[in-house]
Amino acid sequence: MRTLHFFVILVHLLTLSDLCYSDSNVQTTMQCSEADDSAADTTFQTSLGSLLDSLLANGPLEKGFYKTKVGKKSNRVYGIVQCRGDISAHACAKCTKNSTIAALDQCPKSKEVLVWFRWCFLRYSDHDFFGVMDKTSFALSNDTDFDDSSVVSKGLDFMSGLTLTAQKQSLVFQIGVLDVGTSGKRYGMVQCNRDISRTDCGKCLQAQLSDFRTTIGNKRGWEVYGSSCFMWYHDYEFYFNISTTASEEAEEDFNLRSSEVVELVERAANVFCRGFWGLTRAEMTSTILHLEANAIVPY
Repeated sequence: MRTLHFFVILVHLLTLSDLCYSDSNVQTTMQCSEADDSAADTTFQTSLGSLLDSLLANGPLEKGFYKTKVGKKSNRVYGIVQCRGDISAHACAKCTKNSTIAALDQCPKSKEVLVWFRWCFLRYSDHDFFGVMDKTSFALSNDTDFDDSSVVSKGLDFMSGLTLTAQKQSLVFQIGVLDVGTSGKRYGMVQCNRDISRTDCGKCLQAQLSDFRTTIGNKRGWEVYGSSCFMWYHDYEFYFNISTTASEEAEEDFNLRSSEVVELVERAANVFCRGFWGLTRAEMTSTILHLEANAIVPY
């Protein structure tokens, strides 16, 4: 088994240039409620701390999704964490930890916080939002990377098809590949939070496609992040081919050390990409569109 792990690391080293196009975990945006002095109350902070600890401990164990509530009455806090369906339990835990750090650092006086990373979504609030579909979403795309006109409608139909199959899956998560001939391939992925119904999952994803259609439809790559559902579409294979829960991970200590080595290799790849290409794909020009305000805000 250890030989296999070292072989995986060696492959990362030998395919360094390919990592210029691999997926990386970055914070996309966050949303904080208005500052509330009562958020600094010791009892509320204790409840919040316990909530975040519980999300961090249980999210990876529950196949990437966990919801819980802590505290009583005015000091009760509700929270969920949703990790992307293709990442490992270790990556889920790390993303959750980064999200909690960002939330406490950037929204220290807020009682409701939403944090979007590419690999996970964290939300907590002093009111119960469990099971309620929220259509609030934003889109990221490259404003100049237009796709072939012959591919545009095929790409949208392809993503619409993924929304139909995702709501039938136990993890409400689906990936797929679209072969567009001489134009190459397009890769798609959709996912919903597992606290909403399957019907609401389909409605949420279809709403994102409809509301952002004119903005993202003619692009080679785009991502839509919401409070209840998410979509990714690119002309390269951005997702991972693993989805392992923490309870299924064998040789845990060694795996963690191996993943840390791989992470160092990927960091080196980012430096390599900067030097060779000038910019990484994570730095692509992007636009955030908020459904509620119906406005375009540079990101």
